[in-house]
Amino acid sequence: MSRRPHISINLAISADGKISSSPPRPSGWTSPADHARLLELRENADAILIARGTLDADRMTLTVPGKSIQPLRCIVSRTGRIDPQHPIFQKPGGDIHLLATAGAAGEIDPRVTVHQGALTDFLGKLARDFQVRRLHCEGGGQLIRSLAEIDAIDEFHLTLAGHTLSGEKTPAPQRESQPIFSLHP
Repeated sequence: MSRRPHISINLAISADGKISSSPPRPSGWTSPADHARLLELRENADAILIARGTLDADRMTLTVPGKSIQPLRCIVSRTGRIDPQHPIFQKPGGDIHLLATAGAAGEIDPRVTVHQGALTDFLGKLARDFQVRRLHCEGGGQLIRSLAEIDAIDEFHLTLAGHTLSGEKTPAPQRESQPIFSLHP
């Protein structure tokens, strides 16, 4: 992999091992302290990375209150589609970059810089062309897994919520015979 930013991730897991609700709803199911920590992690980032499904479910703008220079807002999507009425377009913030991993489909909003290709190439481009030194990822689970598979997670911030989300269709980490994380001395 080419040179990449230092990458931190933030993930919440319910007491029953779920990482999201079903149907997806904004991530207000954690505590106010957890939300404050999320904003603190964003504050130290040059860019924020999120999967489009999580962006849609949480309706977030990826901004940092009170910060004069806002982090780049980076979205990963297979199709490259994003709702032009999404709140991310309604609030001033850092430039919006969209990685379309399967190629962009249809017209793309002119407020978005579109990149096509692999996640590893996109991370390298952010470091090289946009001087991103610290990138913070806020999910979803598939994006975090993709980062783990390419060994691109430097910090892992995990919140264990003290309640359950339940349901068979509620997203949870995948269970496989081979672990995707390993401990390094």
